[in-house]
Amino acid sequence: MDEKRLLIVDDDEIFLNRLGRSMEKNGFTTTLANSVEDGKNKALTSKPQFAVVDLRLEDGSGLDVVEAIRQHNPDARIVMLTGYGNIASAVAAVKAGAIDYLAKPANADDIIAALYAKEGEKPNPPENPMSADRVRWEHIQRVYELCDHNMSETARRLNMHRRTLQRIMAKRSPQ
Repeated sequence: MDEKRLLIVDDDEIFLNRLGRSMEKNGFTTTLANSVEDGKNKALTSKPQFAVVDLRLEDGSGLDVVEAIRQHNPDARIVMLTGYGNIASAVAAVKAGAIDYLAKPANADDIIAALYAKEGEKPNPPENPMSADRVRWEHIQRVYELCDHNMSETARRLNMHRRTLQRIMAKRSPQ
């Protein structure tokens, strides 16, 4: 298997492009899609051996893309990503054909380890896990982007005072 064809489906353009570049540096030939329809079409044309699919996409569920990939290549190794992890969606992802389920933001090393994991093998804990402050920061940034950079709406959704959110956002991201 010389060519490692990878389909990445995510509606977050920045994350999609960054992950695509990282995976290319790791020897994959990437195809990028930013919607359910685009993902289904590219699954048919590129016939990926590997896939990384976001669970929640603007036009529907990433589970539909997983099923489309499975129809064209039952042996494809698919990892599901989500910023909103819960047990029910993890079970649904595995039932649809995903081999693993990772919470965003996942880095390329974690994704590659999941794509190559042997069946029944338990993944190693990350060597450098994100700090709790960094996870909080990433979550706030994601909600802020989902709210179209509206500080008041972000504060409301996070159940946080707007001034507190402004102070957090004014600081540099934690490591």
